[in-house]
Amino acid sequence: MDLVKTLNEQYMKPRVPQVNVGDTVRVTVRVKEGNRVRNQAFEGTVIAKKHGGINETITVRRISYNVGCEKVFPIHSPTIVSIETVRRGKVRRAKLYYLRDRVGKAAKVKERL
Repeated sequence: MDLVKTLNEQYMKPRVPQVNVGDTVRVTVRVKEGNRVRNQAFEGTVIAKKHGGINETITVRRISYNVGCEKVFPIHSPTIVSIETVRRGKVRRAKLYYLRDRVGKAAKVKERL
């Protein structure tokens, strides 16, 4: 057990930002295209947080060109450059899967002051 724990702690990022469900975040990912490497940002609402420790993931949803797009980001992945919170959301649930059925203003989350 201790061997697994030490291996996991070795690959975990030391400083992970505080991200809650309902927050609007900007996740910057390192993308490799051929022999070039660039950073690409994905901004959206966090609709789920799952697992814990080295396996922790967040699901981020955004709407671009009237099509909903969701991506699951492993927080401790080496391809994740940064996660920054754009605005805090006021929600009362742990998972916001109901936003998938909403359109327009109904799909917005109130801001926490």
